[in-house]
Amino acid sequence: MTDKNRWGVVYSSHSGSYKSHKRWLLIRKYMEQKGVLYDFIQSEDEDSVERLTAMLCQNGYRTIVIVGGDRAVNDAINAIMKNKAVLVEGFAIGVIPNGIANDFARFWGIEVDTYKRSVENIIARHTRKIDIGVCKYMDDTIPQTRYFVNCINIGLGARLVKISNDALRLIGSKRLSFIPVFLSQVFERKSFKMALRIDTEQLQGEYMSICIGNCLGYGQTPNAVPYNGALDISVITRPKWWQMFEGFWLLGKGRFLNYKNVHPYRASTVVVEDCGKAIVSCDSKALNGKASEPIKATVLKEEIDFIIQPY
Repeated sequence: MTDKNRWGVVYSSHSGSYKSHKRWLLIRKYMEQKGVLYDFIQSEDEDSVERLTAMLCQNGYRTIVIVGGDRAVNDAINAIMKNKAVLVEGFAIGVIPNGIANDFARFWGIEVDTYKRSVENIIARHTRKIDIGVCKYMDDTIPQTRYFVNCINIGLGARLVKISNDALRLIGSKRLSFIPVFLSQVFERKSFKMALRIDTEQLQGEYMSICIGNCLGYGQTPNAVPYNGALDISVITRPKWWQMFEGFWLLGKGRFLNYKNVHPYRASTVVVEDCGKAIVSCDSKALNGKASEPIKATVLKEEIDFIIQPY
């Protein structure tokens, strides 16, 4: 049995910008200065975080810490949910943000540049039970389940998250990375014929993007919180090109729901019966399969203990 005070740390070396590795070295140095007992493993590629986290779960670590972005956190959550039967008593997961997108950590006030405070938060081990989103979909003809803490994106939202992440990895500036996102949004305003059911309400029409959020949804579901047992949904219709300026301004200000092309909902169950061949991603991870429908999103209330910043 692993010492209950020893952390199992997964460093996602492929989830950040060029600054991420230097920051990781500083994080390790500070953990050692604070006398933290830990074992760490480094991901070989973007797809190995889930496997490595599962290994830590099976070896009895009481505290698992993910050093990476939203994609790494998503993979870790999937490993934890699939290994719940072997988790030790008092298990909790912590995050030290070090990726391209760190939306879930940011929701809790955990910022990428305050790694010392992140380490101290995990040492203090103030936890809160959080909701976990569940996404059931088809990989061609094979049923699949994927868990998420942030959001499911369908349509342009999924594509823009990928463009932004790729640009930020190359440019290194979050503010400048919005330039290619904005240009792609102006020149590619494709809509899709979609059909979905939000609880008992049936929707069918031409939609540019749908975001199903357990948390901030990269600004698209700004009122979503991962502890109320509900999902927030933003259904976005195709705007005129000149309306894009207002949309990006409201997105940046956290007031995206004021955009007239956004139709917000709150529900416990969402079923996307037809996504019109739109791209689908779950916390920045593209869902595989040529035919993903139907996609069913639900939420598990207070499912995992997450280490948060003390108030």
